[in-house]
Amino acid sequence: MRHPAEGVLRRLLDEPAGVADSDRHHILECPQCLGGLATAQEAGAPVRRAGRLRAFLRSPAVAVLAVAVVLGGGGTAAANDWLRIFQTEQVAPVSFDAADLVSLPDLGAYGEVTVESDGDVHRVPDAATAARQTKLTVPKVADLPRGVAGEPVFQVGGEARATFTFSKERAERAAAEAGTTLPALPPGLDGSQVRLVAGPGVAQLWASSAGAPALVVGRAVAPSAFSSGVAFETVRDYLLSVSGLPEDVAAQLRTFTGDGTTMPLPVPAERVTTSTADVDGTTATVLTSRDGTMAGVVWVKDGVATVVAGTLDVEEVLSIARSLR
Repeated sequence: MRHPAEGVLRRLLDEPAGVADSDRHHILECPQCLGGLATAQEAGAPVRRAGRLRAFLRSPAVAVLAVAVVLGGGGTAAANDWLRIFQTEQVAPVSFDAADLVSLPDLGAYGEVTVESDGDVHRVPDAATAARQTKLTVPKVADLPRGVAGEPVFQVGGEARATFTFSKERAERAAAEAGTTLPALPPGLDGSQVRLVAGPGVAQLWASSAGAPALVVGRAVAPSAFSSGVAFETVRDYLLSVSGLPEDVAAQLRTFTGDGTTMPLPVPAERVTTSTADVDGTTATVLTSRDGTMAGVVWVKDGVATVVAGTLDVEEVLSIARSLR
């Protein structure tokens, strides 16, 4: 089996939109390549961190995520001059076709993305250090599944913050390049801002008996979003009209209620199936690769998201999730 070269792994970190779909899919499904990706990330972090996050934020997949957060709901809690329009209390899957994402414009087509803090993801020696730096309770795995052994590698990140400022000029230019006409802007939208905040967080990575990554257990403060004053309904309706989202994805987003608590979780339907399960009284979303080689579960409780995933089956990841201490 051919594995992408090291340069492709580095490019996925620095410029994800420039990596071929075939290589991207291989890396995401190959434990050996995921291990190489983690090594490249850690080695190059000091010089690439800011540029990597900007490229990540401008990638098609994250454009969907950003729109999904903004469209997920609208609250009314004031934070100085900002309105909290979203605070994750649960997640729900939104199915999409990965091929549709290639043609999506990036966020830079509609305004300016300013990264205020990228979270400074880095490795730490142990759980105690991770807990001290993140102020989170680090999940403890009671029993490792068969084929997974040894002590985990710990990575932590601080709070990540990014602000998107909508620009009528940029949006008009993007519409002209696409051969369309920009719909009339609602009052106050030009120059309005949406701030995304997530973290801090911690991740633990275990290797299989063969040395490849096999299990990841992560926990982080779940994402929140704030608006500089434009009403949620205004932002939602306009972004849906110009985002370039496939209609079936947009239709799913329209079904989310406006309580500002349910975060849409984009899922590539051709490669992953979803279901729900109970984890200690909380409804969790379960994801399973169609080839049966990987599974994961994610849930949110008290504003904190927890993820268990790996080259395991559904029963194994759920057993781990339910036994976390």
